[in-house]
Amino acid sequence: MSATLTLHLLSAARSERIEAVTSFVGRDASGSFGILPGHAPLLAVLDYGIARVRVEDGDWHYIACPGGVLRLAGDELELSTRRYLRDDDHARLSLQLSGVLAHEEAELRSVKENLQRLEQELYRRLHRIERWRA
Repeated sequence: MSATLTLHLLSAARSERIEAVTSFVGRDASGSFGILPGHAPLLAVLDYGIARVRVEDGDWHYIACPGGVLRLAGDELELSTRRYLRDDDHARLSLQLSGVLAHEEAELRSVKENLQRLEQELYRRLHRIERWRA
């Protein structure tokens, strides 16, 4: 085991690699948690929000995502998400999160609601057809 981790950020549109990670802090349904080099293998489902990563030089890097899957195996940490934003400035990233990702999440909820209504209407029509045939 090395004294650092390598973080792989993976989304549908892009991927990045952050070397020399000394700590990762994220949040799942149970609350905030941290990972240090040498941690046992882990699989976690991250909540919507901002995670932070510290690298060897002591700087923090922030990653905003609408949820994702975090996997740790050996010295490799992998964050898979639909989309992510990355910045070294927490305040600026928070503004982006409340703007861009919040808007996307609202659109996604709207699409899901429309699909549910369509599914309900199809079910009603199929039910009417079955009654008509009987």
